[in-house]
Amino acid sequence: MLRLTGDTVALGIVLALIGIPRAVFIPVGGAVVDRFSPQRVLMLTKYVNTVLLGVLALGVWQGALTLPLIYALSLALGISSAFSIPSGTSILPHALPPSQLAAANGVMMGLRQLSMFLGPLAAGLLIALFGDGSHGVQDAAGVAMAFGLDAFSFALSAWTLSRVVMRPLPADPVRHAPIWASVAAGLRHVWNDAQLRTCYLYWAAVAVLVLGPLHIALPVLAAGTAGLGASALGLMLGAHGAGTLIGMVASGVRPGMRIGTLGTSILLADIAIGLLFVPMGGITAAWQGAVLLGLVGALGGFMQVAVFTWVQKRVPPAMIGRAMSLFMFIFMGLVPVASAGAGWLLRVVTLQQLFAGAGLALVGAALVALGGDADPARERCGGGCGVSVRATTAAAGARGTPCRGAPEHFIRGGVRDRLAEFESGARGRVHRADGF
Repeated sequence: MLRLTGDTVALGIVLALIGIPRAVFIPVGGAVVDRFSPQRVLMLTKYVNTVLLGVLALGVWQGALTLPLIYALSLALGISSAFSIPSGTSILPHALPPSQLAAANGVMMGLRQLSMFLGPLAAGLLIALFGDGSHGVQDAAGVAMAFGLDAFSFALSAWTLSRVVMRPLPADPVRHAPIWASVAAGLRHVWNDAQLRTCYLYWAAVAVLVLGPLHIALPVLAAGTAGLGASALGLMLGAHGAGTLIGMVASGVRPGMRIGTLGTSILLADIAIGLLFVPMGGITAAWQGAVLLGLVGALGGFMQVAVFTWVQKRVPPAMIGRAMSLFMFIFMGLVPVASAGAGWLLRVVTLQQLFAGAGLALVGAALVALGGDADPARERCGGGCGVSVRATTAAAGARGTPCRGAPEHFIRGGVRDRLAEFESGARGRVHRADGF
């Protein structure tokens, strides 16, 4: 886009037209997925993306692109992704038994991470060989071919998806409720499930306090540090991607590998990641940042597979699209806002302080969660209900109805203990998968 127009404002508008509709409509996408099945919705989005990218490729090839057309295509791609993301993240529980989800998530997410590396590499090769548009549309054949390759990949993916055999949709008496009522029902389900609520609030805090600031801090670090620059940024991001791939593959191969419970493992990994971020602001060579981010990627990739699998097993199949859409909204909706706030914050703090503050904020949040109630079989709400979660859920028909209490308990009660309770005592619930 920047090569074709030379306008950074136009590039910003394109990114906004993709990102804002995606964040706004992703809860609606989750409700649609639960109504029509993730396979049908994902298939439709693949066809839509094939057409949109095909039009983009043809427009570049013919030199017929105008800014209004680019804006329209960007908006359509953003809306399409709001439906493809919840369908793509919720399809596995509809296709596989729960016992296979961890390994399948590891393979699928690892392949996705690999494609995120190979795709830009292939596009860069085509652009280098056939032209990048720097001398006008007559020199943009490489860009057109890259978009065409992307369109072909969606078409091929749609064909492979059509070969997937899905399990029957679960019975859901409110499947055809109005969309906004369905979205509201999904929000209520997450809020009324004490374990999901705790974990989602914790991850929202991580997105705002850590991930958002780091999105802006890394480019600023590369641009403002002598001896780094764009190539160093590419190396560091590549190391992070490679580490993430290794972590995802390891999680798929050894899904049960953890320290204590899943919750404890996640929080210990977050503490390690936070400590790795603290020295990032003081690096003087690209290899230093690559080592730190490679380790961060490996830890994050391993835990990402475990978290996805936990959510997919935790949520009833009829609600999985809405639960995953809210999970993804935390990162796609909150992180850009936090990034903008971090950009303003860099006017009053140094880069080293921002990295250290973000890392220590993650460490602090994880330590607070680790310091919660140590008895996973007996989780008291902030108001002191004093009843076992198991007993509460049994009395409520295994629906996970929580005690009522002060909201500060959500984090203080312990992400670790929420997940530990699920692992040790929630397997008897009718909609929970056993063996996790």
